[in-house]
Amino acid sequence: MKADQGGDGRLANKVQQTAPEVKPWRNSAATKYVPPALLPSADMSESLIYRLRRTQLMVFKDISRRLAAFQIGPSQFFVLSVIEANPGANQLAIAQSLSIERAGLGRLVDQLERRGLVQRSSSAANRRYYVVYLTDAGAELLGRLRPAIAESEEELAVRILPNCFRELQRTLDLLGDP
Repeated sequence: MKADQGGDGRLANKVQQTAPEVKPWRNSAATKYVPPALLPSADMSESLIYRLRRTQLMVFKDISRRLAAFQIGPSQFFVLSVIEANPGANQLAIAQSLSIERAGLGRLVDQLERRGLVQRSSSAANRRYYVVYLTDAGAELLGRLRPAIAESEEELAVRILPNCFRELQRTLDLLGDP
């Protein structure tokens, strides 16, 4: 701990933190990346919820990497997909469809609108709502994004075997929204 005198003459204690030395995760004999081992946890290793979460993180990391070339994230991809399937849908309906907060959707739509991928206007039926449409640029980008998503799913299917992939899809459909 280091004592530092403040401008008013009183001593103010400040904790000076130093970052621990970080060693690379590389084997000195090779330059191939070697990830750190996961810490074991008897409480979570058998938990379905924990396994689903780890899988979701792995899948989203892969999708994020693939979509990064287009400067778009998974959430934006899903918003564009819902808008394409439901032209003129209001933002509340889109947020509910994707199970995200309305404010979060508003920020996503703001980003997409700034990029010229969607167009937002007041609803003719209810002026309190905004309706959203895909622009030509948004439709074109969505067409270029879909192969990246499909490739990710194909690689996942190969990894767990195609018949297991189809069974996983059926099982997840059963869990669906309550």
